[in-house]
Amino acid sequence: MNFRIIKTVIGREYTTRVKKKSFLLTTFLVPVLIAAVAIVMGLIMAKTEDRAQNVAVIDQSGISFPFLVSGDVYQFTDRSGEDPEALKGTLEEDGYSSLVLISPLDSVDKTVSVQIYSPKPAGVEFSSAVARMVEDAVEDYRIGTYEIDNLAQIMKDVKSDVKVTEYTLDAEGNETVTESGVYMVLSMILGLIIFMFITMFSAMVMSSVIEEKASRVVEVLISSAKATELMFGKIIGVALVALTQFLLWIVLSGIIIGAIGGAAGLGFLSDGDNARQVMEMAQSMGGVSPEQMESLGITAAADTTAVAGPDNLEVLTSTLSHIPWGTMIIAFIIYFILGYLLYASFFAAIGSAVENEADSSQLQIPLTIPLMIGYMILFMAFRNPDSSVVVWGSMIPFTSPIVMLARIPFGVPVWQLILSIALLLVTFIGSAWVSAKIYKVGILVFGKKSTFKDLWNWLKQK
Repeated sequence: MNFRIIKTVIGREYTTRVKKKSFLLTTFLVPVLIAAVAIVMGLIMAKTEDRAQNVAVIDQSGISFPFLVSGDVYQFTDRSGEDPEALKGTLEEDGYSSLVLISPLDSVDKTVSVQIYSPKPAGVEFSSAVARMVEDAVEDYRIGTYEIDNLAQIMKDVKSDVKVTEYTLDAEGNETVTESGVYMVLSMILGLIIFMFITMFSAMVMSSVIEEKASRVVEVLISSAKATELMFGKIIGVALVALTQFLLWIVLSGIIIGAIGGAAGLGFLSDGDNARQVMEMAQSMGGVSPEQMESLGITAAADTTAVAGPDNLEVLTSTLSHIPWGTMIIAFIIYFILGYLLYASFFAAIGSAVENEADSSQLQIPLTIPLMIGYMILFMAFRNPDSSVVVWGSMIPFTSPIVMLARIPFGVPVWQLILSIALLLVTFIGSAWVSAKIYKVGILVFGKKSTFKDLWNWLKQK
């Protein structure tokens, strides 16, 4: 291959794309949209107040209603003794959003059942709140049946709140306080970034190849350069374009959010209820527990400001200082480059075999499956980074760029890291050879929908 020609192709690919109106539009429009979404979500969380709901309660057990505590969101009204069927028919007329019907007490199992009736679905939060309160009532009743003096206070006293502090030992036996929650968040972010980079950039390479093939521009280009030189030049050129755009998105989004947030005085996280909502969102989206959020210096209470306490800040600082940043940054660069080149070469080959993106969906399946498997293993990595599935996922080249980066914050043996990179490099070289052979033939094939059999036949050609 002529590296001078490859350099020329890279320059052409880069300059052609960054000068397009679509590139300029998306580069400056996407950060505005990201900032707008962030600001709107902040305003909604800061300004939205839950509407109080009036709830009718028919307590046939005789033990539950005292435990249904009214608050700002739910107002419970005792309608015990009334006909449930009659009350169901007049709920909205009486100003109630729901009816909670608590069954008579089961004297054998010492429990009750609860039915909720409402014109609209009551929602998981409401159902869970009612269930917790009724469970407290049943527990209190069961404690009372033992007829032991001060049993409730005894059970309360025996409950403990044990705080666990983690320490990591180095080779010399020195101990450092750490928190696994920090590693978990970091590993999840790194793995997701690599997954996003590979899928987005590789798809961009395929789209670029299809575009040139469909417009017949490739016929002109192939007359002055080899097909393999065009392929590698395009892969590297698109990567530079995508990296430029991505970095601009990060910088511009940060500037816009910071400027608008500062001007508007958006301190919505200073309110305990809003901070609690953020914690609950993080917990539901990423499986992050409140304790792990607190380890990152994020606390929330209804009557306090969400700030990091000295202890949490010390743990956070100590954990971050214990992370092998040099190894992680170098590994990130290596896995990004090799992972991108591995998948981009295959996507380029697919692009050369079709004339429109609709025809490429079938050929993409063998590539999307390992990517999705790596994405799923990612969420196992921070739960058990040394499990056999995670270790193998960090070794297999088609999943290692995603999984290995999720393992590194927890510590990876050097030999495993070297072996993983070596396998990825060898696999890339092999995939580049395979993709180049397919690309060389497919880029000049027009008028037919290519299949896996066609790709195999092109691969066998000398």
